[in-house]
Amino acid sequence: MTFQWIKATLAAAVIAATGVTAQAEGWAPDGPVTMKIGFRAGGGADSMGRLLAQELSETLGWEIIPQNVAGRGGLAIAMDVAQEPADGLTVGISTFDTFAYALQTAGRIGITAEDFTFLSSLTGSQMGLIARTDRGWSTLGDVIAAAKAGENISIGVMNQKLADGTYLIGRENGVEFTTVMIDGGRAGLNGVTAKDLDISWAAGLQAAGVRSGDIINLASAEDQPLTMSPDAPLLSEFNMPFSFGSGFLVFGPADMPDEIAETYATEIGKLLNDPESQLSKMVTKTFAGPMVVQRDDLRAMIQKRSDEASALIDASSE
Repeated sequence: MTFQWIKATLAAAVIAATGVTAQAEGWAPDGPVTMKIGFRAGGGADSMGRLLAQELSETLGWEIIPQNVAGRGGLAIAMDVAQEPADGLTVGISTFDTFAYALQTAGRIGITAEDFTFLSSLTGSQMGLIARTDRGWSTLGDVIAAAKAGENISIGVMNQKLADGTYLIGRENGVEFTTVMIDGGRAGLNGVTAKDLDISWAAGLQAAGVRSGDIINLASAEDQPLTMSPDAPLLSEFNMPFSFGSGFLVFGPADMPDEIAETYATEIGKLLNDPESQLSKMVTKTFAGPMVVQRDDLRAMIQKRSDEASALIDASSE
C-alpha cells in the first residue's frame, strides 16, 4: 500500500464524512445563483444549461437554480438579465444571435451588447437544414428542384434570422418557400418527423435522428461541414454568401466585477476542458464540442457576428 494511495483515500474519506465540496478560488456567491436559460424546457440547449448548473453546484458547493426565460429570439432573457444587479447572483445562457442579430432588429428596447458582461462560450451549433430521409432528398439542391417543379415546400424557422435566410435561399435560387415560424428547434424536428413540415432548420437536436438514419442534413448552415454529416454541402453551393451557425454562451449584467467574471469564466472553462464532465460529453455528442472563448475575446467574437448580421439584414431587405 503506497503513501500516495493512503493520502488520497484519507482525503476522500474526509470529504465524504464532512460533506466538503471543492470551492472556486477567489469569489463565491453569498446566496443562491439564478441561472436563467433562454430556451424552453426539454430541448438540447435547456439540457446543456441544466447540466452546467448541476456540475457547477456539485464541484463548487454553490446553490444554482435553473430558470427558463424563453421567447422573442433571445430578447426575453436579455431584457431580464440586463435589469439584474451585477453581483454574480444572476447569469444567463443564450446564443450569440441574441446579441449579434436580435438586438439589431428589436427596435427601441433600450439595451445593446454593452449592457452585458460576456463570461464564456459553451459550444457552437450544428445548424443544418433537415428532412426525413424517406422523402428521398439527398441535398438542398433536390429540394430546390422540387420547388421549381411546382411542389410547395414548407420550412420551419425558429427566429427572424433564419426566416431571412430562408427568403434569401429562395431568392438566390429562383424559388419560393412557405416559411413557418416554430417554437424552437425541438418543434422543427418534431414537425419534420411528423410530416407537418417538409424541412426545418435544426441546430444539433437532429444528431440522434441522423445517427439512426431517419433524418438527413440536406445542407450545412455553418461555415464548415457538419461534424455529424461531413458530406452535407455548404450553403455557399446554393449561391448563399452567408452562414447561419451560432453558439451558446454564458453572460451577466453589465459592469460585473472582474473577480466575479473571472471566477465564472475559470470554472466554466474547467468543466468544458474536462472530457469526463457531463457537460463536455453532452456538447460533444449533441453540438460542436466544447468551445472556450471568454470575456474580451468573446466580446470581440460577438462584435464580428454582429457585423455579419448587419450584412445579412441589408441583403434580405433589398
